[in-house]
Amino acid sequence: MNQQNYLTQCDFLMNLSDHTINMTTGWNGPCWFIPGPTWLTTAVLNGLATPTMTHRSPEFKVVMAELHGRLRHSFALSPTSTEMGQQSQEGEDGYSVVVVSGSGTAAMEMVIANRFGPEDRVLVPTNGKFGERVAQICENFTSVTHLKGEWGRAFDLEEIETILSTGEFDALAICHNETSTGITQDAEALGKITQKHGVPFILDGITSVGGLPVHPESWNAEAVVVGGQKCTAGPSGISAVAISESYVQKMIENRNNHDSSQVYYLDLVQALKKAADDQTPWTPAINLCTGWVAALREQDEEGIENRWHRCEMLAKGIRNLFTEIGFELFADENQRSNTVTAILYPEPEWGEEWRRWMAVEKDTHVIGGQDHLKGRIFRVGSMGVTSKEEMIEGCKRMIEGFRHFGRTIPEIDVESFFR
Repeated sequence: MNQQNYLTQCDFLMNLSDHTINMTTGWNGPCWFIPGPTWLTTAVLNGLATPTMTHRSPEFKVVMAELHGRLRHSFALSPTSTEMGQQSQEGEDGYSVVVVSGSGTAAMEMVIANRFGPEDRVLVPTNGKFGERVAQICENFTSVTHLKGEWGRAFDLEEIETILSTGEFDALAICHNETSTGITQDAEALGKITQKHGVPFILDGITSVGGLPVHPESWNAEAVVVGGQKCTAGPSGISAVAISESYVQKMIENRNNHDSSQVYYLDLVQALKKAADDQTPWTPAINLCTGWVAALREQDEEGIENRWHRCEMLAKGIRNLFTEIGFELFADENQRSNTVTAILYPEPEWGEEWRRWMAVEKDTHVIGGQDHLKGRIFRVGSMGVTSKEEMIEGCKRMIEGFRHFGRTIPEIDVESFFR
């Protein structure tokens, strides 16, 4: 993106809620389909601009109480108060929410480092870049077995169950929604397997919580992680974890027996103590917290289930449209993600050139593949506050771009795929 386009986009962002949709012509601004960070609305930008306050003040406790309570909606946990002093971080379901001043990777490290030690055996099946990151985190704190699968292909559940049935493993950890390949793991089925064999279940839900149905309690998940800048449409650099009573009990037991890894800044025991007082152990990312609260208010105004349905509607529209015009989707058919769609380039030799051209000439932004998929696929995000109008306009622009590069695509009613 050149400087002029960047400045134009900044102006557009500052007026997002006022000038995006023209009732006659539809979407008239940039199209942003990056699977995180997502659009920040005017309300979120205003939240980020809240005057600085001290993190030990009553004013900030008000912010943290609301943030905890609304995050529980994102995690589909039992509702609590959003009022200061009401233990909004902990609900009747036994799960507690903790905010982390760091990206989702920091939160995932917190979950692993506080719960497991070097002798704990953790199984990590993977089928993409971010699952492999989970395995790498586990390598630093546990005895990990990395079950490395083909990118974009579904896990072999029978193989996972066979491995866990040996009784040799202390946990199963997965990346629930793999944005590098556009696949969502069958967490419900995996939860049943882990429950059957008494194995703790850990989910990297960084790109699923808030955009896909995630049910920690019914899936028997001990811990789930979310990143602010993904499906909840909040700012980058902040995240949260939801942990169960069993997680907390085992964490404290390991701490008392000196069986856990060494932590300081990411100490969940201290974080839980402070969360109960609507605080954090250390100086938090204050303005990221106020910005995230604004994003979660919009999430709750829409309704979490309505947001799930909108993401699903957009993703189905993308999949059906591109399949209809002759493109091939990358991930296994029955487990394609509703927050990002991975599509194979029709001509790999100019695919990345098309993507760059789209950004500069059409102000429409998608992301390419990673590692060995670079130049083979492009990925279209449908998370956060992405609207139907933006997606329709963006798809029209992408089709126009492919025609510009010589791809023959017949005239097609794009709107019909998003009804």
